[in-house]
Amino acid sequence: MPDVIKAVILGIVEGLTEFLPVSSTGHMILVEPLLGIPEGDPFWTGTFDIFIQIGAILAVVVFFWRRLWRLAAHPPGQAWYQHILVKLFVAFLPAAVIGLLAGDFIEQHLKKPWVVAAALVVGGLGIIVIEAIVRHPTVTDAGAISLSRALAIGIAQCFAMIPGTSRSAATIMGALLVGLSPHAAAEFSFFLAIPTMFAAGGYSLYKHIHEIHSEQFVTLGVGFVVSFVVAWLVIKVFMRFIQTHRFTGFAIYRIVLGALVLGWYAKTLGGG
Repeated sequence: MPDVIKAVILGIVEGLTEFLPVSSTGHMILVEPLLGIPEGDPFWTGTFDIFIQIGAILAVVVFFWRRLWRLAAHPPGQAWYQHILVKLFVAFLPAAVIGLLAGDFIEQHLKKPWVVAAALVVGGLGIIVIEAIVRHPTVTDAGAISLSRALAIGIAQCFAMIPGTSRSAATIMGALLVGLSPHAAAEFSFFLAIPTMFAAGGYSLYKHIHEIHSEQFVTLGVGFVVSFVVAWLVIKVFMRFIQTHRFTGFAIYRIVLGALVLGWYAKTLGGG
């Protein structure tokens, strides 16, 4: 299969899954072997995956730029701790610290299909339980959350370092648990993705930049553009979807997919 076709397929997968509570990293780990990409390939599973994630996060910036500008330029309160940038920084810190401490371990030991499958199932069950116990949100504006709530969401984001958990699922469910409405939870999750993913992507790209060859720039560009366009469309649809729907459908999808992968592994290990 030509590299450009692989780039299109993976760009679509990234754009579709990055901001839905189904785990983009998990899907990439599952899809890449189907395209003939070996586990640990330095270009595809390193540089390429990181680069197209930046394309997806750029879609968030473009989609929400008016809302972000209003919050950043005209904060609703006077105190410094009420500013959205302070709240995002506080929410960003836990994952930044743990990422620096455990990033290499995760990269080497947890990026496995069986880990993804298990995390998909556990995360799906978690979504069902959280939706069942959370009934009456007290915060309907993502820009109005407190620093303590922002920190709690940031701590929840740390669970997403386990491949298959989903950064969106962890932050949205964490936000629901501390009282945000589904719309506010999704919005803050998207806002938090900007510093988190740019920092993670920038750092990883810095480590892998020497591995890029000139003939690979077209492949990177195609994946980046496809990821950006698909992610922008997904964000637009998702923000409308959650106004009238619950997250149960995503939970069921996660559980079914994870169970299928675990079943395949069990069959393979059993020699069946």
